[in-house]
Amino acid sequence: MNLIPDGLLAQNKPVYPNTPKGNQVDRYGSKEVADPYRWLENENADSTKNWVDAQNAVTMGYLNQVSYRDKIKGRLTQLWNYAKYSAPFCSGNKFFMYKNNGLQNQSVLYMMENPETEGRVLIDPNTLSTDGTVSLTTFVADNKGKFAVYGTSSGGSDWNEFFVINLETGAKTNDHLKWIKFSGVAWQGDGFYYCRYDAPVDGKELSAMNEYHKVYYHKLGDDQSNDQLVFHDATKPLRYYDISVTEDEHYLVMHISEGAASKNAVWIKDLTKKDSKFIPFIDDFVSENVVIDNIGDKLLMMTNRSAPNKRLVLVDLKAPWEDTWKNILPAGKDVLESASYTGGKILAVYMKDVANHAYVYDTTGKLIHEVKLPTLGTIGGFGGRHSDKEIFYSFTSFTYPSYIYRYSIDKNKSTLYKKPEIQFNLDEYQTRQVFFTSNDGTKVPMFIVHKKGLVLDGNNPTLLYGYGGFNINLTPSFSISNLVFLENGGVYALANLRGGGEYGETWHEAGMIAKKQNVFNDFISAAEYLIAQKYTSPQKLAIKGGSNGGLLVGAVICQRPELFKVALPAVGVMDMLRYHKFTIGWGWIGEYGCADSAAGFKTLFRYSPLHNLKPGVSYPATLVTTADHDDRVVPAHSYKFIATLQACQAGNNPVLIRIDKKAGHGAGKPTSKLIDEATDQWAFTFFNLGITTVK
Repeated sequence: MNLIPDGLLAQNKPVYPNTPKGNQVDRYGSKEVADPYRWLENENADSTKNWVDAQNAVTMGYLNQVSYRDKIKGRLTQLWNYAKYSAPFCSGNKFFMYKNNGLQNQSVLYMMENPETEGRVLIDPNTLSTDGTVSLTTFVADNKGKFAVYGTSSGGSDWNEFFVINLETGAKTNDHLKWIKFSGVAWQGDGFYYCRYDAPVDGKELSAMNEYHKVYYHKLGDDQSNDQLVFHDATKPLRYYDISVTEDEHYLVMHISEGAASKNAVWIKDLTKKDSKFIPFIDDFVSENVVIDNIGDKLLMMTNRSAPNKRLVLVDLKAPWEDTWKNILPAGKDVLESASYTGGKILAVYMKDVANHAYVYDTTGKLIHEVKLPTLGTIGGFGGRHSDKEIFYSFTSFTYPSYIYRYSIDKNKSTLYKKPEIQFNLDEYQTRQVFFTSNDGTKVPMFIVHKKGLVLDGNNPTLLYGYGGFNINLTPSFSISNLVFLENGGVYALANLRGGGEYGETWHEAGMIAKKQNVFNDFISAAEYLIAQKYTSPQKLAIKGGSNGGLLVGAVICQRPELFKVALPAVGVMDMLRYHKFTIGWGWIGEYGCADSAAGFKTLFRYSPLHNLKPGVSYPATLVTTADHDDRVVPAHSYKFIATLQACQAGNNPVLIRIDKKAGHGAGKPTSKLIDEATDQWAFTFFNLGITTVK
């Protein structure tokens, strides 16, 4: 292929595909809002498919002309090629662990008699498709270690199929369950509980609204049509159910959520009593409540009720009222992130200034040990079963790939179990945590990662990442993809914006519904801090975010287009007036509000990325990424946004869209697709930030 010199490429604005405008106009109260690209919401129409192909052709034509694109891909492939492990977990008398040899599209599940053995392959999802687009989403073994349920997803969709495997023979049984979404598996007796929806209308599987979640019990060997309907509320179509069974199979616990907002109800059923009914234990949707397990006839529950940073309580079901709850771990200044009842002890993880700290307590809440962690970072899998005396956990940070440790609870001793052998000198890089001031005086934390000895001359290519929503924490974690940027002189910054849960529910609520603008202000202030401290300049600054973070990127380039040179919104929620009309978008109403109300419309219209693009404005060089099987944030959000952006854009900054095929919102994406996507994002970013040579 003949490559156009990069200098010439910069002077040639891409010729975008023609995107016809329709005459659709919606009325919100007295306000009329045009939606000229409504036709792009029909993902099955030939016109939409042709438009997708045309957009991809323009984008790939542009990226193919970046002279060092292949070099970036080669380096990413080299870096990705190392063995990766999950922490082993135990069920019955067997251990299980995920392993990826390096470049396998999907990680393989191994079963081991004990952690010292390599074990044997139990499920290899790479054999389930020719291109690696079928992923393993769920695996739960029964308490006896005889059977396990595993779930698969095709093309990245949220739709799952469940199967059952005999752990003794490795053979798959005839059990096959379909139309499952947002469901765990809760074994009890000779079957398990799960949640599903009714089958959607043909052709609308990836876009139709998902309503009426239902709880079922499946008995091993039965056809799904014979599954017992355990719970269904025909008056509440917009609710999720999460079902679990305590380890001793005494209680069936149902967490009920009205959307993706963290507040929920809790209903309990005593499985030891024949014909017992669900009892609404908490039923007011004003707090986040998670039943961890039971200790005898009492429930151990983590809650932010009367405790924005959460607390761990013991609840006597004979008198379950809040004023009778016994505090085991009272609320404190740090956020209680997780807790488990393991080995007769309470294992808890707290978050302090966006870094994890792990502790062991007795069942009265008395501190026994603090677990020493390698550095500021993120711990995973810190818990186990009632009888476990040791557990395995993972630990990671920005310059610390995921290490696996074996931990003795009584001895308080961590022993390295698996160490990643990555071909990169991480000792040459450093991480700083700073606290910048947002526009209203709020102190906001941010991590900054770069090569040691960085010169603060305002000329460093910088990528700023953010999310800011749904009570989700962005704690330190390792990214293979980011290494390519760092070794080429890049600075990576992660801002912990309001709307997340880094400082508890108060921090979350400060960035949701009518206060959503705080999130955008925080991100803008983070960028201004990086510029003021001479890490970078507007011509060297890229921003990135996915899903709710894609919304973030879309909103801030509308509000401050001159502040950023490159924007990378991925699978973003861009049409804030119609998001709730597709798949499970209604579940975000508690986070965003809804345009169907006057107040909701006023708030959402003010920042909706799709509706705030203006003709004649020079927006940053933008590469939108989405996928045709994304049924979480349907790709129409990105389609309509890029069509509008291309129509509005002034100047020569390219505004393109990359639409992946047989991929979804992100989960389960095969390694080959991850490398391809990262290659294209970095090629676009490097070129538009003025990086002329690549290592």
